[in-house]
Amino acid sequence: MNGTDKFDGRGLANDSLMTRESWKIFQIMAEFVEGFERLAQIKPSVSVFGSARTPPEHPYYGLAEETSRQLSEAGFSVVSGGGPGIMEAANKGAHAGKSLSIGLNIQLPKEQAGNPYQDISLHFRHFFSRKVMFVKYASAYVVLPGGFGTLDELAEILTLVQTGKTRRIPIILMHHGFWDGLLGWFQDHLVAEGMIDERDLDLFKVVDEPEDAVNAIFDHYEHRGFEPSAWEREILLDL
Repeated sequence: MNGTDKFDGRGLANDSLMTRESWKIFQIMAEFVEGFERLAQIKPSVSVFGSARTPPEHPYYGLAEETSRQLSEAGFSVVSGGGPGIMEAANKGAHAGKSLSIGLNIQLPKEQAGNPYQDISLHFRHFFSRKVMFVKYASAYVVLPGGFGTLDELAEILTLVQTGKTRRIPIILMHHGFWDGLLGWFQDHLVAEGMIDERDLDLFKVVDEPEDAVNAIFDHYEHRGFEPSAWEREILLDL
């Protein structure tokens, strides 16, 4: 800060702040460009989500690892958040299969050390650019038990599909025991009070077994290819 900085009534140096924010645009742009260039040719892929706090001995970790291994063996690259817990399990399972294991790592103050099972690692400062990468090239979403971050990603994809801002893809929630309470609330409150339509509950499917997740994805694409149609490509351009 120097003598030429101008302060507003809250003591903020407007000139310095505006300069930093203006240059931030280029950092954001670089994240998008790298993500587009690295991920555009990786098809088909499945984005897998779940808690960073799940230890390796937990059944959810094993479920994520086996599900991702089966997805990888079936020909799907697996994309996770690149961190510990279920993200690590997803990358580990994919790494054991025949397809690519991809981590979209985020810099956080208190957590997120990248796991060692990533064939391709991208690094982001901004959640919003990272979230676009999860959606833009995904043929499906597989959502395992998790906390606020996992719920955020789930709400994001449901909103984008519901509003027609992205194409319809399989959204698979794993483990009824974890999700049934939330889904009951969806029915009893969101649907009952008119916040969503009854048909919005058809946007996702709940399964318990890894093979059921894989089969649900293939069932969705049974009568079409994994590549987006011309109409869907236009939608994805504006994502």
